[in-house]
Amino acid sequence: MGQIVNMESQRYQTDTTGWAGTAGGNFALSNYGQKVFAVNAHAHVQYKSKKSLYLFLGGYGFLKGDQQSFVDHGFLHFRYNYKLTKTVRLEAFTQVQQNVITKIQYRYLFGAGPRFKILGLEKLRIYAGTLPMYEIEKEKDRPKPLYDWRLSNYLSITWVPNKQTELTTTTYYQPVLFDIGDYRLLNQSSLKVKAGKKIAVAINWNYQYDASPAAGIVTDTYNFSTGIEVEL
Repeated sequence: MGQIVNMESQRYQTDTTGWAGTAGGNFALSNYGQKVFAVNAHAHVQYKSKKSLYLFLGGYGFLKGDQQSFVDHGFLHFRYNYKLTKTVRLEAFTQVQQNVITKIQYRYLFGAGPRFKILGLEKLRIYAGTLPMYEIEKEKDRPKPLYDWRLSNYLSITWVPNKQTELTTTTYYQPVLFDIGDYRLLNQSSLKVKAGKKIAVAINWNYQYDASPAAGIVTDTYNFSTGIEVEL
């Protein structure tokens, strides 16, 4: 993926302050005439005070076979969230990422903006946000980086039908400012089912459309994965 990080599936909903986090991943080794090795790993650490929330995220994944990489991507993300009122938060974030397959050598993001609580029920939560961000991107086939201002808009819905199950789906729309024809559209959905007090099975779906991808890269990409998460 490109990749846009779905923060909604990474926020712990809790009334207590302090540290929380998860770590998870999966790997596979196959041999069908050629050996194929796949690894995906991620970690999330969160600290919450009375009005502030700090989120640290990291992830890496690759799929290799017969001396060739089919998937190779990684990212680091930091986000700060400050509670202004019961329904409005202020967010600021920065992110660095790379994706060999989509020819992104590196992409740096810096952004800030408001986050709105539309609905905050125990079993159903709806949030929306609009965050202007500055992007620095270096593509493999371009000698110089690209610099853009984008608007990162999102709508997120989280449904918790019971204590064991949580479904989060988030849609992002990220146009370049003053050039709405250059945009990214992403939907990310995550289903988590607890298999124990601190272990959950996670099923993730990601779809991204990029109106202006790197040369030779398709406009739409998707990824489906499943794995285990362990609370820290």
